[in-house]
Amino acid sequence: MASSSSSRALNAILPHIPTSPYEAHQKARTFASRYVKSNQFDTAIDVLFQSSRELFKNNQPGSGVDLAGFLLDVYDSKGEEVNDVSRGRITQLIALTGSSGSWRKTIIDKSIAWSAKYGPCPAGDPDLQLYVGELLFKDGQFEQAEPHLLASGKRDSARLLADMFIQWGKPSGEFGVFALRGTLPYLLNGNILASKTFIKHFISLLPKDILTAATPIQVGETDEVIMTKDPIVNFAQMAVLTCQRAQGDKSKVMRESWVRLCGTYQSRGGVLAAPEVRRVLTELATLYFAIPPPRGQAANPLGEMLSSMFGGGAPSGQPARRVLTPANSRSPGLD
Repeated sequence: MASSSSSRALNAILPHIPTSPYEAHQKARTFASRYVKSNQFDTAIDVLFQSSRELFKNNQPGSGVDLAGFLLDVYDSKGEEVNDVSRGRITQLIALTGSSGSWRKTIIDKSIAWSAKYGPCPAGDPDLQLYVGELLFKDGQFEQAEPHLLASGKRDSARLLADMFIQWGKPSGEFGVFALRGTLPYLLNGNILASKTFIKHFISLLPKDILTAATPIQVGETDEVIMTKDPIVNFAQMAVLTCQRAQGDKSKVMRESWVRLCGTYQSRGGVLAAPEVRRVLTELATLYFAIPPPRGQAANPLGEMLSSMFGGGAPSGQPARRVLTPANSRSPGLD
């Protein structure tokens, strides 16, 4: 619905989109630029959003993306905060872009940068990340969806990530690596809730022939480990529950439990003994159990990548040691 202040511009733009899309696109830019110069940001936003939407509907993705980018520039000029309305405009345009070419990625990248700047999360708005991740997952773009679902950190994103990783792992039957890819990044971000949600849903979706007949191992009053024939999946479950019960350097028992868990599974070789995974587990040892890293430890490419993904950026020089504040077993997540 056009506001009264944007009606004149939209009446001069929208009727021409089906027959003269380029002319309509230029008119939209001209009107919006005038409104921005006079600080009428909301009017410019309305003109750009409606014009972009109609261009997409008339198979003009290039012009639609251009105006969507201009819309995000106006968001920035105004200092538009992330909320249901401002996010909703962007998700509508992303949905209309379609999966062909690089048009959609252009809007996604710019919108997440805006949401990181004007929202509370340095990795970008969790709901926007969830929307993008789910959209890419449904399009079968698993590699592109993965970082968005991880960066979202919500329970819904963790469940979707588990759904996706099960689909991804079925052709090879190798589920252990995906169990790690869904737990370690969330743990590195201090998000116990997402890591637990992921691994519980992941286990529930595993093929029956990978499960053992052993009785689940009860851990505390509410948690359990369901043993599988894949030791990496078993490790992922126990790693999450051990980190959940961490108390920094205040609990010798949990610190020793972590050391024994990692030592036992790494001694068997495989992916858990790979240098990059060892470094991630060492960082988790510092983060949750206040266990200092080995002296002279090399840089951690995966840890740096994940840190960058979650808004921390790659460290320069000697990185500051991260340690989580000890929490109880009901450590909250984003939702």
